[in-house]
This record gives sequence, structure tokens and C-alpha cells, in this order.
Amino acid sequence: MELEDILQRRKNYTFITGDALEILRKAPSNTIDCVITSPPYWQLREYDDNNNPKEIGNEPDFRQYVNKLTLVFNEVKRILTDQGSLWLNLGDKYNDKELMGMPWRVALNLIDSGWILRNDVIWDQMKGTQSCKDRLRDVYEHIFHFVKGKKYYYNHNEIRVSPARKPKKYNGELVSATGVSGKKYRRQIADSTVLSEEEKNAALKALEDTLADMEKGTIVDFRMTIRGQQRTYHSDSQNVSGRAKELAAKGYFILRMGANGHIPSDIWRIAPEDTWRADAHYAVFPEELLLNPIKATCPVDGIVLDPFSGTGSTVYTAVKLNRRGIGIDLSEQYNETAKKRMAYICKDLF
Repeated sequence: MELEDILQRRKNYTFITGDALEILRKAPSNTIDCVITSPPYWQLREYDDNNNPKEIGNEPDFRQYVNKLTLVFNEVKRILTDQGSLWLNLGDKYNDKELMGMPWRVALNLIDSGWILRNDVIWDQMKGTQSCKDRLRDVYEHIFHFVKGKKYYYNHNEIRVSPARKPKKYNGELVSATGVSGKKYRRQIADSTVLSEEEKNAALKALEDTLADMEKGTIVDFRMTIRGQQRTYHSDSQNVSGRAKELAAKGYFILRMGANGHIPSDIWRIAPEDTWRADAHYAVFPEELLLNPIKATCPVDGIVLDPFSGTGSTVYTAVKLNRRGIGIDLSEQYNETAKKRMAYICKDLF
């Protein structure tokens, strides 16, 4: 079986033609590190195998579509390692003037099937439809990050965004990357009528220690919250907020931003790719969209699977990042395009 070539490290990528559900059912459990995919959208595109009864996306009822995808991703859940991740991209659909909420219908069904949803990433494609005159243009899609359990592989250091600026001194005062200094906080601590003298001294020491770390370069920014001066983040209730507990106990807390950068947000502004489109309908994952999911949730030399692989973007990017890749697609045409793409783009990798 072609999967065995990847599992046994005889090859670093493969493309398999066939029905995703049938192929996944033959795969051994707990062997895949990461799955990244974008299934055919419901009644939105016509593919070259649109007469194939096994094709997903042409069901007369959206419930059938949701159920078929749930079956596929339940098999994905079985073959993922316990620390594995699923990244699922889905677009929405208008039906009889009504937005169907299709991505969330699928996502909620997967949650009900035992998946844990960790993120809903908004993919801002920076371009969209303009034909409709009675609603806003649609320019985004969802990318859901699912995991099997509460403990999973996530290498946040691989995806951190480096700070655009570093701290500098102005008029003798050290100022953070976003213009924050200790001057305001010192005054607020000194003028406080709700902090005890002991709490004031502790808060001042913590502030000076933070500024010293910023001068050493271990952090680039910080925010301080002082009881009676700033509100707590999220909630003032100690029942739901750890920061509220800290504020009540000490009279202050400090958020420190490390010099190694910050974790990306859940809004990604990335234009779709057109270079390797196999036809007028098929959307191609841009490589940039795949970098963070692979780097963060698949270890080096791990296996990335795409059960609806199309022209092979997921597999190509996985191999480029020193992972192994498996692509499955019902269409022989797409798999041939994917193979040509790998031969053309990845020839310097092998």
C-alpha cells in the first residue's frame, strides 16, 4: 500500500487516487501527525469527476454533505496520533438567498463527534465576489483547528512573529516597542490610595525588574495593571479570571512580551494562489497559509495528510518543511497535476 511507503520512510511523499473515506479506513490508527485539508464545498463547484457517486459536494440536501464529511473526519480522528491536529478549511454557501452557515454546521457536528475545537481562524483572502448588489462582498473563509485531546503537539516558538521594533531610550527613560515606559506606572503606584505600603513596594520592585529585563533585551514590551487604576482583562470576577485573583492578592500584575515575538492572531490576510489551478473552479491553497499549521502542529519528519489534496499544496509545503506528505484525491487529473507540481517545484529538494 502506498501509505506504507511513507510510514516506513521509503518515500517522503505520495499521491493516492481514490475515495478518501475508503482509503482512510485502510490506514493504521495513530500514525498521522497532522491533517490539513479543504474538502469540496457544498453545491459550489463542479469537479472533473462530478458524475462519480463517491464525490462529496453535490448532495441534494446539506445534511447529507455534513454527514459525509463527519464520516471522513471521524476516520481522520482515528488515524491521527493522540497529539495530532486537524486543520479544516471550508467556505460558506448561499442557498435561496440565505447564508447556510455551512462551515459551522460541519464544525459543530465534529465537536459533537468528540473533536476539540481550538481555533477558528478567519482567512481574509483580500478579494471576493462583487456580483451581488443586496449584501456585502464575501472575502473570508474559516479554517478550524481541531485536536483529539487536551494535550497535543504545538510548537509555538516556530511561528512567533518577531517584534517590529525594539525598546529605546528617550530622555533617559526606557520605552518599550509600543511606547510604554515605567513613568506612568511609578506615578500611579505612588499615588494609589488602595494599595498598602507593602503592596506599593512590591509593585515598584516588579516594575523595575521588568524594565531591567527590557534593557537586557529579554522582553520588548509590557503592560502593568494596578488595583484601582486599570481594569482587569476579560473579567473582574476571581471565579473566571486568574488575573483578577492575582490583582486581588498582590495589587498588581504585569504582562510581559518576550523578545522572541508574539504568537500570530486568528486573522490571516493571505491572497489565494492561482499558479497551479487545474481548472476554472478549483481553489489552490497558498503556501503561506500552510506554514503556521505545519510548523506549529507537525514535528520535523512527521507526516502531514490531505484527504482532499487537489493540486498538492499541502504535500508540497510539508516536504519543503522537512515533513512527509500524503495526498488523497478522487480525481486522477488533480493527482497528475500535483505530481507535475512536485517534480517542477521540489526537484531541488530530493
